[in-house]
Amino acid sequence: MNLNQVTVPSININHSISFYEKLGLRLIVKALPHYARFECLEGNATFSIHLVEELPQGAGVYVYFETKELDKHVNRLIAEGVEFDQLPTDQQWLWREARLKDPDGNQIVLYFAGDNRKNPPWRIQ
Repeated sequence: MNLNQVTVPSININHSISFYEKLGLRLIVKALPHYARFECLEGNATFSIHLVEELPQGAGVYVYFETKELDKHVNRLIAEGVEFDQLPTDQQWLWREARLKDPDGNQIVLYFAGDNRKNPPWRIQ
């Protein structure tokens, strides 16, 4: 089994499209007003947004996008006016993460983990 795509809810698809294009995703489907899909520039996964009348309550959705040049990527986004909740920080689980929210409040984590993503020292054998 392989992960094909993750879909997040949005109450404004056009606003979300602009946000995710700014992050660096490539728009491949624009089925307005209800749906849009992007491809990641690395790997085979896709990411999509779908129109909802009401956003989920509570902590919501967390989506992680990995980039080898995390700090450079974050600095570019800051220069373009993107606001972060957390700048790149080394975490105890051996990932470096920056956190922000998309226009609908979904939690976006830009990170770099390298080999530790799938092979941390505490991986079960």
